[in-house]
Amino acid sequence: MSLVLRNLQRAVPIRRAPLRKKLEINVKAGELPQPDFPDDYNLGDIFLGVEYIFQQCKGNEDYYDVLTVTATHGLCHLLGFTHSTEAEWQKMYQKEKQVLEELSRRTGTSLQPLSRGLF
Repeated sequence: MSLVLRNLQRAVPIRRAPLRKKLEINVKAGELPQPDFPDDYNLGDIFLGVEYIFQQCKGNEDYYDVLTVTATHGLCHLLGFTHSTEAEWQKMYQKEKQVLEELSRRTGTSLQPLSRGLF
C-alpha cells in the first residue's frame, strides 16, 4: 500500500510500490497465502488531497482527525469494501467504525466513519 500526500505544489510519496497483477493463489485450508515477492502485499494507493481536506474541515473539526478518517475510508476501499448499495455500505460502515473505534480508544479521540449517514 502506498500513501501519497498531495498539495497544490507537489505530491510527496510516503511509500511507493508497483501493483502486482498475480491473482492465482493456491492455498490449502487453514493456510495463509505466502507472496512470492514483498510487493505482493501491496493493496494499492491512497491519495489524500491535504489542502482540499483542510479546506473542508468545519469549525471545530481537527484536521489530523479528518485525515485519519479519510485514510481509513480509503483503506477500506483498498480492502474491497464499497458503498454503492445499502448492504455494501453497511459492511463498509461497520469495518470503518471498528477501525476508528480502536484508533479512538488508543488516542483518546472520537473518530466517526466518513460514510456515516450515507444511506
